Amino acid sequence: MVRFALFGCGRIGKMHAENIAANAAADLKVVYDVNTAAAAAVAATLRCGVAASLEEALARDDVDAVLIASSTDTHCDLIAASAKAGKAILCEKPIDLSSERVDACWEEIAPLSPRIMIGFNRRFDPSFAEMRRRIDDGEIGEPRQLIITSRDPEMPPVGYMKVAGGLLRDMTIHDFDLARFFLGEEPCRVSCFAGALISDEVRALGDHDTAMILLETRSGRMCCINNYRQAVYGYDQRVEVIGETGMLQAENHRATTVLRSGRTTTSAKDPLLYFFIERYREAYRLELDEFIDAIAKDRQPSVGFEDGRKALRLADAAYRALATKSVVGLD
Repeated sequence: MVRFALFGCGRIGKMHAENIAANAAADLKVVYDVNTAAAAAVAATLRCGVAASLEEALARDDVDAVLIASSTDTHCDLIAASAKAGKAILCEKPIDLSSERVDACWEEIAPLSPRIMIGFNRRFDPSFAEMRRRIDDGEIGEPRQLIITSRDPEMPPVGYMKVAGGLLRDMTIHDFDLARFFLGEEPCRVSCFAGALISDEVRALGDHDTAMILLETRSGRMCCINNYRQAVYGYDQRVEVIGETGMLQAENHRATTVLRSGRTTTSAKDPLLYFFIERYREAYRLELDEFIDAIAKDRQPSVGFEDGRKALRLADAAYRALATKSVVGLD
């Protein structure tokens, strides 16, 4: 049984708290949030304790691991404090918006050899995980092209976008990780086109709501990522991998796949699932299972700090490519 403290009781924090409470191998002991009302609400619903401070939560002997679901600007400090307290760490993405701060965080905690997992949950989506397995099994030969479609159904609140770090560090960060996951090689060249085609508010923030990013590895494997913030038909999440002997596709999820056909018409399927918590519900549960299993077997989780750092480096490179209207190389 892995005993947890949860840091952050907002929308995603509540989802993580529910997953911990529902997992037979986990026990949610305590929650902490600077928003005391949010922490109290989660604790009352799930019947766990509320810590008055971060230090109080980390000092508890009945806490083995922490799940960090607070705002991005708190992640590095919470990771460092948790590592020094000897806790295993599962932290939501991104580690931080600054690669320099991420590097400094690792230098601080590396001597402690912490057990740490970064929350790139999409790797654990059953369809995506099966695609990776089939690529590894050689079903389509050597992978050559990867297409990642990731489109939100609606714009996030302006207040959120002001602190999220920009489209490429907030939304596309998942896709950069999936690109590395499926390509099996590190991208070494990046180009990017992005704009604010949907919202004047996004334009006023200097942010983007539409993007196309191209990645290439040293062997020539290619990836195209397309992002869009207002896909009115639902949360559009698809992946296609083309190899020397075939193609693998992972399609969108719907509540059902029932299709009615008549003499002159064919009715539409159910709409796409509407947002990320619905679409990736199972992936979040399986991510937690992986973290718990790593603790039980005294190993590092399959998605570590370095994966978080490399995804952020790709985001940085994409922003440089966008600013310079050029192809940017990575070491």
